[in-house]
Amino acid sequence: MTPGEHAPDPRGARSPAEFLARLQALKDWSGLTYRELSARAEARGDVLPRSTVANMLSRTTLPREELLTAFVRACGTGPAALEEWRTVRRELEGRRGYGEAPDPVPALGPEGRRPNPGETAPGTPDPNREALGPEGMLPEALGPDPRERHPDPEGPGPAREQLPASEQLPASEQLPAPEEPPAPEAPPVWPGAPADEPRNPGPGARFRIRRLLVPAVAVAALVFAGVSVVAFLRDGHTGHPPRTPTAPAAGDVRIRVVGTDFCLGERRGTRSGQVYQVPCAAAGVPLYALAAAGDGRWRIASDHPDYGAGCSGLPSGGRVPDAPYEDSECGDPTRVEEFSLEPYGTPVRGYRIVPAGSATPGGCVTVVGDRAAAWSRLAQAPCAPDAAGQLFDFDRRD
Repeated sequence: MTPGEHAPDPRGARSPAEFLARLQALKDWSGLTYRELSARAEARGDVLPRSTVANMLSRTTLPREELLTAFVRACGTGPAALEEWRTVRRELEGRRGYGEAPDPVPALGPEGRRPNPGETAPGTPDPNREALGPEGMLPEALGPDPRERHPDPEGPGPAREQLPASEQLPASEQLPAPEEPPAPEAPPVWPGAPADEPRNPGPGARFRIRRLLVPAVAVAALVFAGVSVVAFLRDGHTGHPPRTPTAPAAGDVRIRVVGTDFCLGERRGTRSGQVYQVPCAAAGVPLYALAAAGDGRWRIASDHPDYGAGCSGLPSGGRVPDAPYEDSECGDPTRVEEFSLEPYGTPVRGYRIVPAGSATPGGCVTVVGDRAAAWSRLAQAPCAPDAAGQLFDFDRRD
């Protein structure tokens, strides 16, 4: 922090986004890294994992009060400032309509007042009234519709007006009557036609039938192929040939997302510890290893080139349904760091990573977002019946 510079004031925040922006300014004011904040909180008896701080500052929702308290205290503010942060958070959380769209304002009625119940505002169509014609008159008061004077040229049309015999032209000067249009061709005869239709159509009819059937069959084939591709992708496949997944075993592994060319890893240069799916050719930060924890449970150890040894897990005991799957220091009592690696399918298609003892039961580590894209993050989500985005195998790493 700069000597003499005052800490950011939360009282000007009018929305959760502004509140989080002031929290980020408070961290910048403290001059502390995520690891230093975590160490200072631990010295005070608070729990503040570095990855939890990074996730809190990257979201747009209000943090929990206990997390806010640990963070503000670690930044070095006094008791009075801490109470101001808590007060502003409670006010933002308690505001009516927080996160909801405002109620629509009804149109004003006559003389600038709002319409009474049952009254329609000007310019608003009334469904209970008949449509009026010009000058507010009902359609039947306007006489015949002018459009009826110009009937459909294909319709029967009105009868010709007959002139008196004295005004008619001689027969030699009268124009010939218009020719009647030729009758349309008979429709093609399809297989299975009724008995009153001819059963042996001529060569022309058979040619027309074939001409119509060929594109119909082609369209049906395209539709079937499209449905098959959608179902194939929905089941978690991306066009890669099936392979026999590697069963979990203690030792160095590369954790692969089944049916893809993605493996688990972090984004180098960030401190959050968030785990993503990355191209296997680029996966190597961190390096992973499996370690048996007893009772069929496993720890997934991580070796980061910048931060050293760690463990994969879920923050806050997995209480948040969408808790991020992240790497952090091992041994944090607030994190879920043990997993069951459960086989799925017969034969086995892959293994689910199921948090052991999570406060949100029935969850699996899941690729969320676009599962066909690199850098989609992993988080806790309900275990799906088809296990889409939830199957992994554990390639041995040399």
